[in-house]
Amino acid sequence: MTDGHERPGDGRSEEPHVLRPGFVVLGEASLVPGTNVVRPPPDRFTHELVTDEPYRLDRSRPEGEQAGVLPAGTPVVVLRGGNDHCRIVTASGLAVDVRRASLRELPGDGSVTHG
Repeated sequence: MTDGHERPGDGRSEEPHVLRPGFVVLGEASLVPGTNVVRPPPDRFTHELVTDEPYRLDRSRPEGEQAGVLPAGTPVVVLRGGNDHCRIVTASGLAVDVRRASLRELPGDGSVTHG
């Protein structure tokens, strides 16, 4: 009788193995600048995104290349408000500018815990 680790017929054990994908070393461009990281990240949030919101890491170049998209429903803390844009931080500690129109204040006492 085998337990899944013995080879039938020879009684020797066969060690289970794990398949892992290959790895890729990312270049400098893949790093998030320190000015876009808040540590420790927040665990209480005041707003959420109501629409998918593209963001850029370089605030000095608003026309620059898009770094990513925060999905609708992402809980955030507003760090600074402006006329058209607000500086926000996500649960992962990513701090970026988003359009004010894409934010909705969370109900209740103004802070919702995210687990």
